[in-house]
Amino acid sequence: MAAMKVHGNVFSTATQRVVACLIEKDLDYEFVPVDMKSGEHKKDHFLCLNPFGQVPAFEDGDLKLFESRAITQFIGHVYSGKGTQLIFENPKKMTIMAVWMEVEAHQFDPVASKLGLELAVKPMLGMTTDAAVVEENEAKLAKVLDIYEARLAQNKYMGGDAFTLADLHHLPTVQVLMGTQCKKLFDSRPCVSAWCAEILARPSWAKVLAMQANN
Repeated sequence: MAAMKVHGNVFSTATQRVVACLIEKDLDYEFVPVDMKSGEHKKDHFLCLNPFGQVPAFEDGDLKLFESRAITQFIGHVYSGKGTQLIFENPKKMTIMAVWMEVEAHQFDPVASKLGLELAVKPMLGMTTDAAVVEENEAKLAKVLDIYEARLAQNKYMGGDAFTLADLHHLPTVQVLMGTQCKKLFDSRPCVSAWCAEILARPSWAKVLAMQANN
């Protein structure tokens, strides 16, 4: 049995982030489905793994972690010799990469997640999309993507000259938005568009999507 366990839901963007990382690293792991519809993530046995009652939770032997980006960084550093590198050993390169990981977490994801909720999740649940929220956050996303376009005009990837966690962390929300009207915001920026096509075509991400399709 694999020493590593991911407790999560395949439709959770945070869970997808961790699974994509493990696949990139070519690591064995056990996926433990969490039934969020029944509220399993709020029950005591799960709260022992993540006290905030959110997926994913992660175990590696006796180590228990939560927060997807912290989990991927642990995997990237501890298993640096396996699979895709995902991090830089050079301190300067690593720090620059860390800047863009922070940008994803604090500038891109909050806006992208709000748009994903309004344009993808609500329609799927039969709820009404709030047009004002969409308009406000599309404008915010456009400003972020203008900065991305400038960055990607100078570097093939967000973190530098190689695919790293700074790129991988974007995958789940970029995938969601590509299925909405927000796709035009990515497509209208050539460097951003090329970057999206590159990262979304990775075999690891295809495997994540296959897990969704099988559920």
